[in-house]
Amino acid sequence: MIHALAHVQSQNIGDGTNVWQFCVILKEAKIGNNCNINCQVLIENNVTIGNNVTIKPGVQIWDGITIEDDVFIGPNATFTNDLFPKSKNKDFKLEETLIKKGASIGANATILAGITIGENALIGAGSVVTKNVPANEIWVGNPAKFLKKNTND
Repeated sequence: MIHALAHVQSQNIGDGTNVWQFCVILKEAKIGNNCNINCQVLIENNVTIGNNVTIKPGVQIWDGITIEDDVFIGPNATFTNDLFPKSKNKDFKLEETLIKKGASIGANATILAGITIGENALIGAGSVVTKNVPANEIWVGNPAKFLKKNTND
């Protein structure tokens, strides 16, 4: 289901995926099956999203971001794809970010460019992730630090 008030250019959206109002999805984006793309989400071109992914309102998925299957992205989570952003930057260097299978990112978390978040990792709400997060760990804070193992599979 694609809401009538969404602007979806991509033809690469899997079966059973819902795209809600006021979303913008650019032409080259790839989105898997059974995803829920909530209202007010922007997805750029060089993006791959797996199956069974939930993206809550107010999230922008920039070029260079890959989200694997069964990932949850909380409301207003923020991603970056440039470590040194500035307007009209002729030296822009795209940094790729990978969110691995089963990871969860809490509301208002910030994920810096070039980060990998491991399988089944959990990022606490409001955390600022500045380095890679191993699989099956919970990280919280600013900057985000290891809290404990994630035993909820």
